[in-house]
Amino acid sequence: MAARTLRPAPALPIDSPERRRLPPLLRRAWYSLNQAFRRRIAHLGITPHQLTVMRTLLEGDAQGMTQRQLTETMSSDPNTVASILQRMETAGLVLRAPHECDRRAHRIRLRATGQKKYETARAIAIELQTEVLSDLPAASREDFLRHLAAVADACHTATGAS
Repeated sequence: MAARTLRPAPALPIDSPERRRLPPLLRRAWYSLNQAFRRRIAHLGITPHQLTVMRTLLEGDAQGMTQRQLTETMSSDPNTVASILQRMETAGLVLRAPHECDRRAHRIRLRATGQKKYETARAIAIELQTEVLSDLPAASREDFLRHLAAVADACHTATGAS
């Protein structure tokens, strides 16, 4: 009797329900992380989006950023950023000052109240990230984040945006 060679089973299509699929996994991870964070910072009266604005302002130009710069840096929609900034300005978290060179633009800076809320929310965010990543072996966490950043970059490239 001749020996039979075993052939590997045909690979499942990339969108097969039996496979792990990128879009549902990213959505589930993002939604769950966002909801957990939203609940943990609710007492501060800010949203995860507002924290992103705060972090972006603090990491950006010390003189303040324009709304356009903020939108580009956050990879967000201009209307969304405008709405967030309006609520933050009303809440006394940010200050809009006329731009020194462009009469159509304003420089946006974080007020002391915004910075204090940011620092509190940042500590909560770090605690949550540590908790979530603790399910991975310690030696794999940085690799996971590096791979996730590569996926995020590839997704951004796929949009055709610069």
